[in-house]
Parts: sequence; C-alpha cells; structure tokens
Amino acid sequence: MSCIAVIDFETTGLSPAMGDRATEVAIVLLEAGRVVDRFQSLMNAGKHIPAFITSLTGISNAMVAAAPDAASVMREASRFVGKAPLVAHNASFDTKFWQAELARAGITVGPEAAQPFACTMLVSRRLYPQAPSHKLGVLVDYHHLPRCGRAHRALADAEMAAGLLGQIQHDLRTRHGVSQPDHALLRVLQRCAKPAVPALMAKYAGVLHP
Repeated sequence: MSCIAVIDFETTGLSPAMGDRATEVAIVLLEAGRVVDRFQSLMNAGKHIPAFITSLTGISNAMVAAAPDAASVMREASRFVGKAPLVAHNASFDTKFWQAELARAGITVGPEAAQPFACTMLVSRRLYPQAPSHKLGVLVDYHHLPRCGRAHRALADAEMAAGLLGQIQHDLRTRHGVSQPDHALLRVLQRCAKPAVPALMAKYAGVLHP
C-alpha cells in the first residue's frame, strides 16, 4: 500500500487570495495506517502575523523571523511529499495554501502532486453524522483518539488528522467491509450525497445494495 501524506498549515489568515501566507507546515506520512515519517517547519514569508492569530496558534512574528524562508521550506515539503496523495482536515483551506505557496516558490509539480486532497472533515460528515461537530478536536475526542500537543500548531493538527484518517480507514474495513479504503475511495466518499452513502459502501464492499 502506498503512502498517504497528511498535511496541515498554520497561516496569517484565511485566504492566500487576500494576501495571507503560511507560517508553518507539517506533513505526516502514513503507510498501511502507521506513521512512517514526519516533516515540520516554521516558515518566513515576510508577512506580519496579526495578534489574534498569535493568540490562536502561539506562533509569533519573532518566531517566523528566525525561520527559513517560505520558498526553501516549500521545496523541502514538496520533496518530502513526493508522489504521495494528500489528505487534510478541512482540505479546502490547506489546498489553497499548498498550491499558492508552491506557486510563489516557483515549484512546478507533476499531476500526481497537484491532485485534489482527500478531506477527513467531509468524509467524517458522511460516516459520522451523529458526531457533535466535525471540527478536528471534537472528532478526536469523539473517537477517543490521542491529542497530540497544542491545537493550531501544524504538527499537532497533522498528527491528529492522521489519527482520524486511521480511524476512518479502520471503520471502512470493519463496519463497511471495504478491504482497501484508499485515497481514491476517500475522494469518492467525500463527494457522495449523504443519503447515497450506504449504497456506495455496499458497492465498494462488493455487495449488491437492496
């Protein structure tokens, strides 16, 4: 089974289209549900961090001033990911910053690295509609998964998202009979209308849905 790269960014704001930049990136590589490697770095994009962001993440302007420049970090991150498919929690956010920071760094990626992310938040909404919410910390507690350091730091959030992904894949195997809950299935599942999820699971389990 190939690796999956679970990624998380901390940033100065919500949108690179509005001039926001990444301040930290972390990537956790999973193989057969086990963590096999990690990458984490603060990054200096030359962008001021608002005080409310510092209070949320604990990342200060002084910290990023001493960090490697964003382009060099993104080159390392791109090499680290390689051809692994990407996963994030609330992936629409991380996708934007992944693509924007790679472009700013002048990094051309192949089609496999540019593929859409799988999103553990969207998948969780399909599989766990009864969860009290689908925020990462809430889902980690809901599944009694370990918390990994301070929330809103990239490595802690990437570790927790990786743990959630492992739970999702375990449940797809044990509850839904899907022998290979791979990245491609996650992508199909996150786009599936909620009422159609049982039929989709039956199809992937090789069982005709009544």
